[in-house]
This record gives sequence, C-alpha cells and structure tokens, in this order.
Amino acid sequence: MRMIIWASLALVTLLLSACAAVLPATRAEPGVVATATAPAPASGPALLPAETPPSGAAREFKTDFSRHTVPYADILSGGPPKNGIPAIDSPQFVTVAEANSWLKDVEPVILVQANSPSTELRTGDARAYPLQILMWHEIVNDTVGGVPLAVTFCPLCNTAIAFERTLDGRVLDFGTSGRLRFSNLIMYDRQTESWWQQAGGDAIAGELAGRQLAFYPATIVSWAEFRDAHPDGQVLSRETGHNRDYGRNPYAGYDDVNQSPFLFRGPDTPGTLPPMARVLTVDLRGETVAYPYDVLAKIRVVNDVVGGRPVAVFWSGGVASALDNGTIALGRDVGAAAAFSPKLDGRRLTFRAEGERIVDAETGSEWDVLGRAVKGELAGRQLAPVVSVNHFWFSWAAFKPETRIYQP
Repeated sequence: MRMIIWASLALVTLLLSACAAVLPATRAEPGVVATATAPAPASGPALLPAETPPSGAAREFKTDFSRHTVPYADILSGGPPKNGIPAIDSPQFVTVAEANSWLKDVEPVILVQANSPSTELRTGDARAYPLQILMWHEIVNDTVGGVPLAVTFCPLCNTAIAFERTLDGRVLDFGTSGRLRFSNLIMYDRQTESWWQQAGGDAIAGELAGRQLAFYPATIVSWAEFRDAHPDGQVLSRETGHNRDYGRNPYAGYDDVNQSPFLFRGPDTPGTLPPMARVLTVDLRGETVAYPYDVLAKIRVVNDVVGGRPVAVFWSGGVASALDNGTIALGRDVGAAAAFSPKLDGRRLTFRAEGERIVDAETGSEWDVLGRAVKGELAGRQLAPVVSVNHFWFSWAAFKPETRIYQP
C-alpha cells in the first residue's frame, strides 16, 4: 500500500508539472487575536556563508541566493516548477447559499475573519477557503477586511496558515517555488523573489532573508460550522481561472498514521508521537506546545498555560480529513481544534466537556469550537482567538524540536 501511495504522489507531481506548461500566467498583544506575531527586526537570524543554490533555482529565479539562513542542502524539488502549482491572485467569492450546492457539511474549510478584536460575536469580513480548492493552489493572495493576507495550505504537512502580506509598508504577493524543506511548502514573494518557509513565515533566502511575516488567525473547521456561524460570509469560488478537479484529493491515503511523510529529508522525528500524528500547535513567548488530536478527541477541552499566558483549546468532531479518501467529502472524521484566550472582561474562564457540550465552570454557558458562547449567561460573547496551526507531528518537530507535547 505504501508503494502505491508514493507512486500516486509522484504521478501527482508530474501531472502538476504538465499543467504548469499551460497555466495563465491596531494590533493586539502578540499571540492573541488579529495578528499573532510582529515582524522580526531587519537583522533576523544570522546569514549563512555563501553556497551553491538549489539545483535549477538560479535559472528560474532572480533571487539573491548569496543571502540565506538555512543550508541549501535541506531544500528539495517538489516536482512542479516555479508557479507549477498556481497561486490564486484575483480570488472570486460566492455566497454561502451558492457554495452550499457544492460543499458538503463535513468538508474542511479555512476560516479567516478580519475585524477588530471584540468580545461580542463578531460580524466582520468572514471568509471560507475550501481545502478542495487550496489543495490545488496552496496560496491565495487576498485582502480581508482591508487587511492584505496570504492564506496558505501545504498538503504534505497539513498546515493551513494565514499571514499578513505587508512588510515595511509594502504589500507582497506570493507564489509557489516548487521547492520543499522538510516536506513543507517554500513560497516566494514576487517583489524581491525571496524564498519564505510556510511553516514559520520566515524568509530563508534572498533580499529579505531573516525577515518574518506576521501570522493571522486561520482555523480549519467544517463547512457546516462556517455556514451556520456566518450565513452572510463569503466563500472562495471554484471559478479560479484554472481547470482543476476540485473536490478530489490527489493525495489519497497520505494521512494514514502508519505512513511516512513524502519527500521528507530532515531531522529524525522524536518518537513520542508517530510522524503522521495530527497536532494543533501553539507558539507563544518562546514556548511551543503540541496538542495531539488523539488526545483532544478524548477530552475535548484543554485549559493550559503557554509562555505564561492562559490558553483554552476546544475540539469538535464532524470534519472530514482532506487527505484520506480520493473524494474529500468522504474522508474520515478527524475533527477540528482551535485555541483561544480564556479571558473575558478581565476574568479567566475555565472550561470542561459535558458529553458533546463545552461549558465554562464560572457561568455554565455553552461554547462552540469557534469560541462562541451559544447558550447561557454569556450567549453572544466571543473568545479572542490565539494563533494555532494544524501540523503533522513530523513537520512541527522538524522546525520546533523543543516542543512540549500536551498530556492531560
């Protein structure tokens, strides 16, 4: 079975390469709410001595490869060339009612909402980016609620991450480089052609090497959760200008926990968890924590402290894996998880699971996986999101080996 899966993935890269030939050309405190981290100072990580760029890179890119923060030996070709997996640069959106005709309740979508932090239910610009589309494009250059964002998804690492695209007052546009590091997407900006690691949002080669993009909250939830919470929201349209088999998963069987990651060449994965175990990760003030989905599915709620700050993690079932079945809507239920600040009106709430319900101990109000109080005394209130990212364990551990793995 493993050989069949790897052969299929190899075929996917070849097909994407073939497609490329015919393609049309007021912040909150760090770690919480609108932007998780401010850009790093211009100095950033130390640059490494000059070395030969990755094979073929100098022919495809105008990047200043003399500036880099990681060894080029860590970088592999993913198969498709530069822009072989086409980013969406002029995204079109449809209404929830329109999207409901082609999205199934359990399908995973990336929820991004742009507006000022608020403890009331938020009514700002809420958008859903279906993974059935991001699977084939990996990057959407968008502006949400007036904020230029890059909404990204790396299928090989299961990482859905949003970044602010503004750096030093300049708005950057991102494309796919066709390269991977530790199986993770390497993006490039079209303004300087610097290379950026998706997992960390850091520039690893080029003029901007050492710089850092600001993370923005983005959560994988079910289509039903988004639809019910944001009936007036916007949904990324399948009218992308590209002919792709949206709804099909070209990586069928990839997320089997007994498999090995594809095109991974990197540090040994700590044996605490299987390499393909799903984790929700939080990185605050120098401390990193991974919350295994297997644990979250059993306990549903975590009250924790990360980097000295209280964090609440909620889990809910009813979300299909985008990387299991050949048809995304038929993927097995892996659930959804998200992290929030448990502070409301200066009071720290504590949460517990009561069957399928999440309630706070202080008022008995009921909460959903989006951090909304849906019943009880606090109904209508909203917890502020903490930036958290889904990963496969091998991916997160390669970049953050010092991670604490949550145990109840």
